[in-house]
Amino acid sequence: MRKKNKKTRILLSKVGVDVHDRGLKVIAAALRDAGMEVIYLGASRFQDEIVKSAEEEDVDAIGISSMEGMHHVKIPELMKELREKKIEVPVVCGGIIPMNEANDLKERHGVYEVFSPGSTLKEIVECFRKCTS
Repeated sequence: MRKKNKKTRILLSKVGVDVHDRGLKVIAAALRDAGMEVIYLGASRFQDEIVKSAEEEDVDAIGISSMEGMHHVKIPELMKELREKKIEVPVVCGGIIPMNEANDLKERHGVYEVFSPGSTLKEIVECFRKCTS
């Protein structure tokens, strides 16, 4: 449980070879504006890098963006590595993820929430507030 005066720490990254990070930068700014601390890893990160950073930075949640179409492989692999390292933080995903695959990521792999294009920054910020409270 986070100390009362300590900021909520959110790790944001792209997974795999995805380099389209403009949206993730906008989300990072919105989370900072909402009073959260953001650890921004950026684009083209492998699952082990994300897991290692989450562990080292003692984050409260992880945000992953996927635009490359490999979310159905990369995100389950990330979730598996987090479980293996016993890192129990909510993972929120967004990007070009079809609804049926979004449901699979949540139901089978333990992703907290999946946002699609058109989601508002307010919805995303509120999701991170909710999952870290």
